[in-house]
Amino acid sequence: MSLWHDDDLSACTFQEVLGRQAENREWSKELRRKSSLLVNSRVAKSISLDEYLAGRKLTHEDMDECQRRAAVLNAHIAGRSAIV
Repeated sequence: MSLWHDDDLSACTFQEVLGRQAENREWSKELRRKSSLLVNSRVAKSISLDEYLAGRKLTHEDMDECQRRAAVLNAHIAGRSAIV
C-alpha cells in the first residue's frame, strides 16, 4: 500500500475514516498470512535463506506502516469521538 499522511484524514467523513480502518485491518490480516507463508516456504526449503530474509524485510516494513496507520486512525477516531 502507498504511504498516506495524517492530514489526509481531515477531509474525510467519519464513515470514510472507519472504512480506512477496516481496510487497514484487512491489510494487517493479509500481511500476517504472507508472513506465515514465507516462514512455511522457508521451513519446506522452497526458498533460499536470501529470499526469506528479503521477504521478511519487506514484510516488516509493511507491518510498520500498517501499525503506524492503525495508530493514526485510532487517534483520529478518538479525537472525533471526543468532539461529539
